[in-house]
Amino acid sequence: MAENPGVFGDVFGEKSARRTGVERVVRAPLPTVYGRFEAVGYLDHDRGEEQVALVHGDLGTERVLVRLHSECLTGDAFGSRHCECGDQLAAALRAVVAEGGGVVVYLKGHEGRGIGLLAKLRAMALQAEGLDTVEANLALGLPVDARDYGAAAAILHDLDVRSVRLLSNNPRKREALVRHGIQVAEQVPLLIPPCESNLTYLRTKRERLDHHLPHLDAVPCGPDAVARLS
Repeated sequence: MAENPGVFGDVFGEKSARRTGVERVVRAPLPTVYGRFEAVGYLDHDRGEEQVALVHGDLGTERVLVRLHSECLTGDAFGSRHCECGDQLAAALRAVVAEGGGVVVYLKGHEGRGIGLLAKLRAMALQAEGLDTVEANLALGLPVDARDYGAAAAILHDLDVRSVRLLSNNPRKREALVRHGIQVAEQVPLLIPPCESNLTYLRTKRERLDHHLPHLDAVPCGPDAVARLS
């Protein structure tokens, strides 16, 4: 998949045929507080999204440590405690650096499990009134999870990654990668200690969305127990 510096506009005003699939556009060094990465930018022509893979070290092709991270502005940028997304992103970046090589694919268009930022905020408002995260989406007439991982699989194919150790608690991510031709050799838990603000959300993810969150078993139930969480 060759890089194409001219994909952002038509040459000499001439319209080109509509592209499909995922196209690699650019590579750039990206030093971070976690370590040095290479940011590999892609255009997802099918969905009109710009995507990025943060690559650390020499990947190889087999059993590459990989995180597919869904965009979450409130968690990733604002430090929201409503979810664990920001902590998961930081933990994944640290993990691939500690491993000596790996990929974090940051997936735009996945905000609120694919319903978008404003709809997610509306769902959060309903959760503040007592609905859980599944009930809130359904109350808005929206899907519980609208995410698609085809672009993520295409990015991994472009990076010549054939099998992964997937940093995720979500079985649907594993199923999606396998469906798109990426072998998942292992699913590596990415468990973040809960807090008072996200415990109900995390329990809903486990009980209604089948996320593997065994560490929640150690947290007692009841308002007094929740109040003791930091």
